[in-house]
Amino acid sequence: MPADLTVPFIGLTGGLGSGKSTALAALGRLGAMTLSTDAVVHELYTDDAELRALVVERWGDGVAPGGVIDRGEVAKHAFADPGERKWLEQQIWPRVAQKVVDFRAAANAARAGGADVPAAVVETPLLFEAGMEQAYDATIAIVADEAVRAERASARGHHAVDERAAAQLTQQEKADRATYVVANSGTVEELEEALSSVLGRL
Repeated sequence: MPADLTVPFIGLTGGLGSGKSTALAALGRLGAMTLSTDAVVHELYTDDAELRALVVERWGDGVAPGGVIDRGEVAKHAFADPGERKWLEQQIWPRVAQKVVDFRAAANAARAGGADVPAAVVETPLLFEAGMEQAYDATIAIVADEAVRAERASARGHHAVDERAAAQLTQQEKADRATYVVANSGTVEELEEALSSVLGRL
């Protein structure tokens, strides 16, 4: 595909409570096509019968009461033990990867059809941890003050916050490895302005 018809493919990441989802929504308002891998996982848990069967076989009926996967129960098993987390990732990541490939193709097709698409952005919490940065043209790390992050994480009632944080690189490590770093401790308007600047540089 000619370079001018290939949409910049961007990985968006950040630590727990940094405001990745808020940043993704802002990028969408700025015209980018966006995909949340968390939303993809949620969709897989809801719609993928094979994945549901694997999770129940591994951890018992308690993780899928009424035949619906309970993400909180899954998190208790997966984040409490590195081996269990790795097993879950091996089930989920190939499925998510296919959705990402399809999303990128759709973005390129939209631009080829005349749509003004400044970027195709995929929110991936474990972008660097999974070694996925090479798949993207550039990466954006969203960062926020530690106090702000802790407040956001607890307000959302995350299960096993400490274990989740331990599974991730530190905020500084993510920032050091990212192409662009965007601060998100202020207003949504300030965040959107900073992200607009990044899109302009792409």
